[in-house]
Amino acid sequence: MTDFPWLTALVVLPALGAVALWALPAGARRHSRTIALAVTLAELLLAAGAFGAFDTGAAGTHQLVETYPWIPAFGASWALGVDGVGLALIAMSVLLVPLVVLAAWREQGSGDVPTDRLRHYLALVLLLEAFIVLVFAARDVFLFYVVFEAMLIPVYFMIGGFGGARRRYAAVKFLLYSLAGGLVMLIGVIGLYLQGPGGPEGFLVENLVGLDIAPTLERWLFLSFFVAFAIKAPMFPVHTWLPDAAEQAPAGTSTLLVGVLDKVGTFGMLTLCLPLFPSASRWAAPAVIVLAVVSVLYGALLAIGQKDLMRLVAYTSVSHFGFIVLGIFAFTSTSVAGSSFYMVNHGLSTGALFLLVGFLAARRGSQQVADFGGLQKVVPVMAGMFLVVGLSALSLPGLSTFVSEILVLVGSFPRHPLAAAVATLGVVLAAVYVLWTYQRLFNGPVRPELGQMPEASARERWVVGPLIAAMLVLGFLPGPALALVRPPAETTLTQVGVEDVEPDVLVAEPASEGSDR
Repeated sequence: MTDFPWLTALVVLPALGAVALWALPAGARRHSRTIALAVTLAELLLAAGAFGAFDTGAAGTHQLVETYPWIPAFGASWALGVDGVGLALIAMSVLLVPLVVLAAWREQGSGDVPTDRLRHYLALVLLLEAFIVLVFAARDVFLFYVVFEAMLIPVYFMIGGFGGARRRYAAVKFLLYSLAGGLVMLIGVIGLYLQGPGGPEGFLVENLVGLDIAPTLERWLFLSFFVAFAIKAPMFPVHTWLPDAAEQAPAGTSTLLVGVLDKVGTFGMLTLCLPLFPSASRWAAPAVIVLAVVSVLYGALLAIGQKDLMRLVAYTSVSHFGFIVLGIFAFTSTSVAGSSFYMVNHGLSTGALFLLVGFLAARRGSQQVADFGGLQKVVPVMAGMFLVVGLSALSLPGLSTFVSEILVLVGSFPRHPLAAAVATLGVVLAAVYVLWTYQRLFNGPVRPELGQMPEASARERWVVGPLIAAMLVLGFLPGPALALVRPPAETTLTQVGVEDVEPDVLVAEPASEGSDR
């Protein structure tokens, strides 16, 4: 089935699911949750089929390629294809979405009867899933830009229509920041097309790589893309929309927003900025690395001081994205592969954190850290899940985030030893904000009003359990995942025009006979 349009099918299936939910007659709307879950599980199986059709031995090349005319007069095509990194991010995304649907089983409904409110929310989740797959698979710059902007629509309504008391403010702030970045990027998209070969496939990425662009113009084009991606990631200093959005959005929305959508920013840096603007990428790298290190420390320090749990997790992500950007612009195969793997692992750990915080907040009716305490004695299973996920966030050996974080730091050190050394402080600060938060939530005397808090339900265990299992598997057996992301990293370095620098490894030489040992 090599000719089967796997990627188009992965886009169309959730989109049709969203339409089906909105079109449900009144008598069938009680089945909306079941339909949404069935669609997301079918999407997961379809992704497994795409994975099986992908040749992991050639992960550095784009496969499952589909190219169809879309707007030939304008040079735009429906061009899809994935390398190892794109496939890994799609796999992570389609794993998270059914868990978000399960988490929202009663989030927007009332008791056991789903409401129209929940039906609309789940339809938006499915529509967003279609856009997520499409943006990670797009190999046409104009198509990428259209999806980059279109995915704002479902997220805006998911925050503004279903969030907390200040949801409209958070939704508008998210939209304004994202639209501003998108408008800047549009200038770059037009400028890049004018420099390209034109024709009916003038926006194809492969037709735009290797263009002979004047250095000054190339730097401006790079900046137009980079600013949009930095806002989307987000990284310091254009990150301020994220804490508000995460605080006000439902837990499932925050999971998709931070665990998946924000990866579009770092994915764009890796797959568009570097290959399309290699000279400008090398020129900007020192400044970007400084901003990345600032993001690592700034996000971690602010996370320590947060009183709201959702804002706390959001600031930890600002810190983690600093590590990802550092690895991308350190320009070694080890650091770039580590950043690619980090994108997947961050989605797993941060997604699980947001979902667990959502479960706790729903029980307590509050997201404030000060309203919790002593829960380890009341809900030991939930406390155990939170501890494992938190340890993954602080990169404990044996859990998946450790592998990616150590690859970023070890890979960055040969080129930028000072930046890598300073960024290592982020690991220490992560231990502070994770362990201190756990202590305040779960240790100490039980607050009287929390003594009857219900333990994690079977549904909630099914939501978090697969993510913990994935963290453990990728922590102890990262080889297959690294085999997916390492070849694209080497391809990217070739496109940027830099020679790889492998980390120095000291190997003790055997002592000669008769020498002192």
